[in-house]
Amino acid sequence: MKKRKAYAIIACILACILISGCGSKEKEAKWQDGYYTAIMGDYSHGWKEFVTICVMDSKIVSVEYNAKNVSGFIKSWDIAYMRNMNPVSGTYPNRYTRNYAAELLEEQSADNIDMIAGASSSGGNFRRLAAAVLECAEQGDTEIAVVPAENVEE
Repeated sequence: MKKRKAYAIIACILACILISGCGSKEKEAKWQDGYYTAIMGDYSHGWKEFVTICVMDSKIVSVEYNAKNVSGFIKSWDIAYMRNMNPVSGTYPNRYTRNYAAELLEEQSADNIDMIAGASSSGGNFRRLAAAVLECAEQGDTEIAVVPAENVEE
């Protein structure tokens, strides 16, 4: 009789834990599952940057950050660009785009993305693009978000 009562109590406790766990997941779900993309509104130095994320179970599971030119060629594939940029900046598109994307994937937030020396302009654009895709994910809006270029006063 005591064993039955103990098993019943344990079963009730486990059921409560499972039920409360499921309820809290719904409250924590801030992003809807899907693919979300944001792209800069204008080309800068011949490139238009973009960020695409995939959200599953309210978690970012993949991030792509890159830029393309008018013909659709991807910036991180441009070997000549890398050879020119790396000696001057100490980085190049294939490196910094992967670093920024990995940070968003790890942090699950655009708020604390560290700027990479030599790619701070792209880092600022990445933050703005990431914030836009996260806002789309909150709303479940899978249309491509267009982020206007930041006005820089000279």
